[in-house]
Amino acid sequence: MEKEKIDRRKIGTAYEQEAVLFLKQKGYRIIARNYYCKQGEIDIIAVDQNYLVFVEVKYRSKKKSTSALEAVTLQKQRHIIRSAQCYLYQNGYPEDTPCRFDVIAIQGDTMQHIVNAFESYFM
Repeated sequence: MEKEKIDRRKIGTAYEQEAVLFLKQKGYRIIARNYYCKQGEIDIIAVDQNYLVFVEVKYRSKKKSTSALEAVTLQKQRHIIRSAQCYLYQNGYPEDTPCRFDVIAIQGDTMQHIVNAFESYFM
């Protein structure tokens, strides 16, 4: 069981690195990776023009029955939003900082970038 957990972590890290390279090619400036707080984790935090962007990276092999996008459930979105609020507070960002939530969904060999994939009414 422990080996499976390590292998999944390695796979996740590799796909997150692919997502970072993809975002950099699009002109994003990466400022943090794998930000953790008690509310959850954010895979990538970047700047895109005037936005602070919190990016969730989801990978699914083609064999999986659920898509990578479906894996970003409402509950997962809430964790990301709460984690983003922690990040903003801990790093002294003003309350009116323009933020958005993107998702990079990797399904097999296909990468899809959903800009502003979901919104927070608390920010």
